[in-house]
Formats: sequence, structure tokens, C-alpha cells
Amino acid sequence: MERARVRTAKRPGVASPPSITVPSARSPPLPPLPSHPPQKTQAPSIPDAVAAATAAAVAPGTTCLPLLDASAVIASPSYSREFMESISPTHLPPASARQRFAHAFIKTVRAVFDKVTGYDPTGSPSEAVWIRRIIFLETVAAVPGLVAGSLRTLHSLRLLKHDGGFIAQLLAESENERMHLYTFMKLRDPGPFFRTAVLLAQGVFWNAFFLLFLASPKTCHALVGYLEEEAVKTYTHALAEIDAGRLWPPSSGVKPPGVAIRYWKLAEDATMRDLVLAVRADEYDHARVNHTFSLLPDDAPNPFVAPENSSTAGMKKQKVG
Repeated sequence: MERARVRTAKRPGVASPPSITVPSARSPPLPPLPSHPPQKTQAPSIPDAVAAATAAAVAPGTTCLPLLDASAVIASPSYSREFMESISPTHLPPASARQRFAHAFIKTVRAVFDKVTGYDPTGSPSEAVWIRRIIFLETVAAVPGLVAGSLRTLHSLRLLKHDGGFIAQLLAESENERMHLYTFMKLRDPGPFFRTAVLLAQGVFWNAFFLLFLASPKTCHALVGYLEEEAVKTYTHALAEIDAGRLWPPSSGVKPPGVAIRYWKLAEDATMRDLVLAVRADEYDHARVNHTFSLLPDDAPNPFVAPENSSTAGMKKQKVG
């Protein structure tokens, strides 16, 4: 077998490297490398992998950003004690056809929901009834803001126009309702039957609200306004039960979960009454905002945000494309 010799030129004072023998063009192919049995390695479990990734992210000298606390990226409401204590159920009398429809629909749904969940608005429901009712209510309450915010986002992108300051507030409303759900989920973990009911209710409500918002956004906002009025009534009833010592008394040892204390900036020794006060203030605010949105002219900006964030006033228009 012929082999070609490859030599490198010598340089003064430099030792020449050893010659390398390579197969010539007429050499037969090299024999395959000896095969080795694959090494059996066990993949790390998901918790181990997450722990390793977290450690790498926060290790000194790394370029990865550290993991963020949710409270650092989620806008949270802040109310004075006087404001929260002063809230009481309010009602906007329906005047237009859309308001009358929205009010009648919410009243009907409320009656059915009370019956299904075993809730008596004039009685003293048990803690289990309260938790079941609140969790189910919040799984639905987070849908309108997300649907409205998503559709307004697509509309703004499609027309290349500023939305008028509605999108951020609607998405924040949805996130706020989700935090209600997450908070009370810390107190009780629903079973499979309850989760199935939530899945079905959410699927029906999402699609129905989506189609109705396409047809009449103002009707949807009126619906949410009356829905939140009922939520204020429910949490006011819960506060009355707490004050009477029938719901979450001090002897029960039930405290707001840590996520609630961080989100609403509650005191470390906050009670369940403090938590319900904050949640009721959220619902009161949502009712006020959505009733206002249902009455605004079509081209009006969001009156709850700063003018520079709600319109394109002062922006120089340029032709694109």
C-alpha cells in the first residue's frame, strides 16, 4: 500500500514537527472505528433541572438575569384604609337597552349561581361554601379583561392606531382577577369535579363574551359593570360574617397567603378581613371603570389614564411604507 509523506519545511532554530502519513488516493478505505456501547445516563428530574437552572441564573459572575419576584413585574393596587372601609354596594340604574339587557342577564346568572353553589345572600354560609363560590367566580371574572384587551390590541395593530389607553388597563384588570383566584386557591385546592365545571364554564363564557364584544363592546362593559356590582355585594356580605365572628375568626388561624401580602402590600400581621377589604376595593374599582367604558363615546380616550398615555395628541404622523 502506497502512502504519501507530508513534510513541512524546516525553519532555522525551530524543531520540525513529525511527519504525518495520510492515505493516498489509491489506498483502500480506512477500517471503521471500533464501536463502543452507549453510556446509559439518567436524565435529571424536573425539580433537579429547575434547581440547577435557578442556581446558574443567580450564581455570582454569571451574565444571566436573576429570577424576578412577581411583585416586581405585576402592577398591584394600593388603597387607603379609609377608602376600603368606606366602600358599600352601589348600583347604576339601567337606562339604555344594552344596560337593561346586561342587568337582567347578570341578575339571572346570579340567581342560578347562588342556587348551584348553595349560597344564601341573607344567611351564614360555611367557609367551604365561601371558598367554592369565590374561586369559581374569579375563574370567570378574569375572562372579560383578557378578551377585551386582546381584541383591542389586534384592532390597534390592524389599523396602526393608538388604542386610547384602554389595553393596559383591561389586561391589568384581568391580571388582578387572576390574583384573586390565586390567593384563594392557596386556602383550598379544588377537586376534579370542581375543576371540570370551571373548564366547561370558562369555555362557554370565553367564546360567548368574545362574540358579544365583537358585536357590542359597550354591552360587554355594561355586563362586567353589573357583574362587579354583585361581587361587591358578595364581599360585603363576607365582611359582615367576619365581623360577626362566623367566618375566619382569629381562633381559626387562617391568614392571608404570602402572595396576597406582597401583591396588596398588606402588613405582615394582616388578617383575612384585611384581605377581603382589598379584594372588595378591586371589585368596586372594576365596576366603576366598566360602567364608565360602557357610556363613553366611541372615539373617546380612556379617562382613567394620563392624557399623554391615552391619545396620540402631539405625536408627529409620518407616512409608513
